[in-house]
Amino acid sequence: MDPELTAIKQKVDKYKKILVNTEENRKDWNNRLKKVIVDTLEYIAKDTGLEAEVEIQDNIENMELLVFNLGRTTSGISEKVDETVRKPMIKSNGALIYQQLFNGKLLVLISIPSIEGYGDPRPPKTVEILRPDEINQKVIYHHVEQFLTEITDWEDYDDDLPQQTSVFNPIGFNKNIILEED
Repeated sequence: MDPELTAIKQKVDKYKKILVNTEENRKDWNNRLKKVIVDTLEYIAKDTGLEAEVEIQDNIENMELLVFNLGRTTSGISEKVDETVRKPMIKSNGALIYQQLFNGKLLVLISIPSIEGYGDPRPPKTVEILRPDEINQKVIYHHVEQFLTEITDWEDYDDDLPQQTSVFNPIGFNKNIILEED
């Protein structure tokens, strides 16, 4: 073999190995992983009393989504349409998402709660990307804990945060600014 092709041959070998890994990841998803995730999420919901539903979105083969969805409810906020009619604003309660990527790895996302008509919803937060063999019940528990932290923080927005003030840019009334002269 041409010695100048050694680096290219190594890259070809790596590329072929990755293609095989993609096929193995997809097989693992179908043979084991999808069931492990669904069963674990359903167990968590049932055992903790969390009102959540596991949705399987399989419209695109090898790019499926598993959504641990807390559903939608009325937000308690409504828009006055006229003196007697109120239009309720719907709240999406958030979701934990396992999305199968093109290479068979899994992207774990958290969809933060949002209220329709009240600001723009935030894009889902990426938790991590994992190979199928890196996911087990303990990892899924950790993802659910992260999810619950995120949605609880959203629900309890700014309640426990200390007031931030700046000497350089004070905001609000009754702020005393003392400028020292040289």
